[in-house]
Amino acid sequence: MAKIQKTNAARILDRLHIDYMLVPYRVDESDLGAEHLARELGIDLDRIFKTLVLKGDRTGYFVCVVPGGAEVDLKAAARASGNKSCAMLPLRDLQPVTGYVRGGCSPLGMKKHFSTYLDESAILLDRIHVSAGIRGLQLLLAPDDLLRAADAVYAPLAAGR
Repeated sequence: MAKIQKTNAARILDRLHIDYMLVPYRVDESDLGAEHLARELGIDLDRIFKTLVLKGDRTGYFVCVVPGGAEVDLKAAARASGNKSCAMLPLRDLQPVTGYVRGGCSPLGMKKHFSTYLDESAILLDRIHVSAGIRGLQLLLAPDDLLRAADAVYAPLAAGR
């Protein structure tokens, strides 16, 4: 088996002495969604958390980490982040702003630190999956550890929950 390369996100966790596991998976370039990832790993979709970057009218860029089967509630995200309104970052701006590509955007190790909010549903789980910063690799860790590493807070972010 090939050795798994450590990512910047994994190095941050190492530096903070946070317990995690790197979980590789087969990438399907035509389907980068959380549903594919859940099928590939054989786990519940709500254990996979996707990293979304938004831009608020007052604070600028911020990060929301929500369950794979959920959409972010823009009004809730704006409230949580101290904005009056917010919008998703256009895909073309993702790499210039974060250093990451779609399907490999981690809440850890972006070019610059942005305020980060983790959907409160994560509190109910012992471990969650988030991107390790490249396509084909996930981090499995405790939600409170992600909070600490990303200097994040819990917030109600998922729409329709």
